[in-house]
Amino acid sequence: MLIFGKCHCANISFSLAWEPEPVEIPARACACSFCTKHGGVWTSNPSGVLEIIVKDPSLVFQYSFGTRTAEFHICVRCGVVPVVTSRIDHRVYAVVSVNALEGVDQSLLRRVAASFDGETTESRLERRKRHWIGNVQYIESSA
Repeated sequence: MLIFGKCHCANISFSLAWEPEPVEIPARACACSFCTKHGGVWTSNPSGVLEIIVKDPSLVFQYSFGTRTAEFHICVRCGVVPVVTSRIDHRVYAVVSVNALEGVDQSLLRRVAASFDGETTESRLERRKRHWIGNVQYIESSA
């Protein structure tokens, strides 16, 4: 299944190849203060292939907080956060926002609360390597 998503103005878009065809898509509602304030609900498929396309890189702000091990890619024009990345051992891992998905049957989403309080930085990075998308291409357009 090929899943598409984007911010509201389409400056940041993505396609996620999800194999095999999902019978359900995990939708983790993160309980951290940043995700709580903007309604962050994330999904990933560790065996998926993610392509992120940015039309105008000058309109993307990368926000990090806490452990500074993840970057929230925020569209400056519309304010949407469609993707989060984490560079671990010279490799980029990512999750995508279920709120940015386009044309996905909502009945596929399995929403669960997620809290990562108490994790050490090392255990957090190890969890991301196991559960986040590990095949990520980040393409900036020369617009």
